[in-house]
Amino acid sequence: MNSALPGHEQLQEEARLRTSIYHELEMRFAPEDEALRGTLVRAAAVGVPPGQISRLQGRLFQVLALACGARKILEIGALTGYSGLWLARGLTADGKLISLEANPLYAEMARATFAEAGLGERATVYIGSALELLPTLLPEAPFDLIFIDADKVNNPRYLEWALTLSRPGSLIIADNLVRNGRAFQTPPPDESSTGAAEYTRQILNHPRLVSVALTNDDLANGQDGFAISVVLA
Repeated sequence: MNSALPGHEQLQEEARLRTSIYHELEMRFAPEDEALRGTLVRAAAVGVPPGQISRLQGRLFQVLALACGARKILEIGALTGYSGLWLARGLTADGKLISLEANPLYAEMARATFAEAGLGERATVYIGSALELLPTLLPEAPFDLIFIDADKVNNPRYLEWALTLSRPGSLIIADNLVRNGRAFQTPPPDESSTGAAEYTRQILNHPRLVSVALTNDDLANGQDGFAISVVLA
């Protein structure tokens, strides 16, 4: 990069370069097909607020599901099915995804997403409070991968259930743990940031978890992130 550029122009050039690199990575490593694009279009059409994971996150989660040979995946917080579709595509041939969603409209849209992708027989969406539905999933345990992306206030309780429903070697992923840095403040300024901060504290101190956290993508400039934990024996 031209070091002779004035400070403001140099920052603009660096931002353009980051954007260009990020979009190139998206196109090469995480191309969207009609089913993935369709769920975003349907969500925007009814005013669903943006909250889906990024394309590169989706591909990463698919790769992780494939790497751990995921036969059963649990998703806490379906939204409209975008993240669930990436996850379901990482299942084994006989695998299944169970997704929990409190909003009936979002749940129906998620079902439509799975059906459009030809995964309607392998992906089940339950409607209701996750904390009420999770105890009913004990007969389905253990899950090989659990993705937590619901209300952050209850993240610590979702982690307790994730540990109950997992096995040694299972992966537990939780999104939105940085909250624009609010989760790092002492004390965090709101309930969602408090839940995210407590989740982080617990996974860092839990004797059965080894964890890492990453920013969501390069364009987020570190303003949010997610954690990946592996469950030990």
